[in-house]
Amino acid sequence: MDVIDFCQQSRVVIVVGKGGVGKTTVATTLSLVAARAGLKVLVVELDGKPNVAERLGSDGVLTYEPQQLWGDATSGGSVFARRLTAHDALTDYLSDRGLARILKRLRSSGLLDMVATAIPGLAEVLIMGKIKSLESSKVFDLIVVDAPATGHARTLLTSAKGVIEAARSGPVRTQAEEVVELLTDAKRCQVMLVCLPEELPVTELIGAAFAVEDEAEVTLAPLVVNAMLTVPATLERSATETLAEAGVEVEAGLVARLEAARVFSTTRANLAEAQRSRLADELPLPQLCLPALPASVTGLAATERLAVALEQAIAAMEVDNVELS
Repeated sequence: MDVIDFCQQSRVVIVVGKGGVGKTTVATTLSLVAARAGLKVLVVELDGKPNVAERLGSDGVLTYEPQQLWGDATSGGSVFARRLTAHDALTDYLSDRGLARILKRLRSSGLLDMVATAIPGLAEVLIMGKIKSLESSKVFDLIVVDAPATGHARTLLTSAKGVIEAARSGPVRTQAEEVVELLTDAKRCQVMLVCLPEELPVTELIGAAFAVEDEAEVTLAPLVVNAMLTVPATLERSATETLAEAGVEVEAGLVARLEAARVFSTTRANLAEAQRSRLADELPLPQLCLPALPASVTGLAATERLAVALEQAIAAMEVDNVELS
């Protein structure tokens, strides 16, 4: 599949996964892949963590205003990033509706944050409403949302429906209806699930995938298996065989340690492959695998290496529309 076609399947991609599986890694990698293909990309960070900027080569802190973190004169692509909170979303919501006086009073009284979170589901609707507004403006070709961990992400994706049921009319209900329209339109929004090739993350992802699709009626993009381990060809044979072929003689204790390290590495890789296969069997979605990188590779260098791997995985992928059942 062409990388540019993949990146233009929808205008918003919400990256979702259990905490610690690499959501931010995937969000920034996808944004870089799209930008390398010539698109103008916005990463929206919802967790309040500084990792987005660091992974795109900046030591700055994200703010509400979009900041350009990466650009390429040859492709014309670029990556901008911003942070978005319920406070920010409510501020925009009131300002856009000519309610500056109310906004000023809420700010001066210190009640702005309380109002944004007082009504169940309102904060999530405001945040998704702002993302909907960004998508509708078409300033960016692709918006990548680095969502909270899975449980909170499910709330983010489903709150609009709850608000519609609770509010018979009014601007908040209208906002919620527009959010649902965004989430349920595959050409406008898709959810990209992320997991590690380990038993617990795979099990949780399978359950979350069916729940998210059923509750929020979103379209699931190909999922990402992050930090995938593979067995290098050099480790397929025993240490004794490899040393003999190379004509190298070492003391027996070292050979035993080398063999133990080889067995450990291959066992980990085989376990990872078993979990990846289980995920494929139980969740009929195309998979994109990103390799585990050495701990010494960090920041933009790591994102660039993963971007190349993701481009290769996309190019090798054949995608059919799949609905879970």
